[in-house]
Amino acid sequence: MENITLSVKNLKKTIGKKEIIKGLTFDLKEGEVFGFLGPNGAGKTTTIRMLVGLIKPSSGEICICGYKIGDQFQQAMKNLGCIVENPELYPYLSGYNNLLHFARMLDDIGEDRINEVTELVGLSERIHDKVKTYSLGMRQRLGIAQALLGKPKVLILDEPTNGLDPAGIREMRQFIRFLAEKEGLSVLVSSHLLSEIQLLCDRVAIISKGTIIRIDTVHQLLANREKVEWRFQPFEKGKQILSSLTTIEVREDGTILTEFNEQKTPEWNKQLVESGVLVIEINRKMPVLEDLFLELTGGDSID
Repeated sequence: MENITLSVKNLKKTIGKKEIIKGLTFDLKEGEVFGFLGPNGAGKTTTIRMLVGLIKPSSGEICICGYKIGDQFQQAMKNLGCIVENPELYPYLSGYNNLLHFARMLDDIGEDRINEVTELVGLSERIHDKVKTYSLGMRQRLGIAQALLGKPKVLILDEPTNGLDPAGIREMRQFIRFLAEKEGLSVLVSSHLLSEIQLLCDRVAIISKGTIIRIDTVHQLLANREKVEWRFQPFEKGKQILSSLTTIEVREDGTILTEFNEQKTPEWNKQLVESGVLVIEINRKMPVLEDLFLELTGGDSID
């Protein structure tokens, strides 16, 4: 049986007379990376703030490792690490002294644990340098080290790749996967980089207007969405033939999309050629989370 580390049941938040969050329900499992996506105004940030105890829900239940935030706040928070927006660090202190400062706020966290998380995030060689000399990626890593000091079971990261260059994004992705697979953490990641979520996450929840509209594995979300892109001449004749064989989508750039079917695609190509249509290009288009996201949210932009 899979171990549930974070459980959210019928979570609601009303501000004034407006219901912002309308009954969210989802779970995080041990050792998984869970993506949390929502367009502008969807309620993603409000939800994260409730999960980490910064604001109180109007109703519903949040349990972290079996402890209810409402009734057992301190026990619940002991199992949670988080970075909401940017990590708050002291730039004129060394990385080590930053961690030492935060360790003093926790029970039974000494030098051994500081050295352990320092090694875990790959900062051993620079931990005694001042934080003002760190790159953005190093600051993010130090922030995660801070969040890991108390040995949490759940880690919540709000935009962990924000501002990083492509190499830094890849490095952060690999590190988050390491935390889930090797350290057994449940990691909830919010991000506006849909391609990163697709590469990083085991499961994804898509939230729109305070409601989760889809939640599934990345594989299942994108199943049966593979397409074939066609370019041919003459266009009208080819379009007529293809539309008699399968459902087509005519695009503004003069190409046509059909479903991907390993058996039928070569047959369709053969019929086009035998009918005198010059097939210029056939491209297999892999499904991307961005297309599904835009479809499900009605084209809303991401946070």
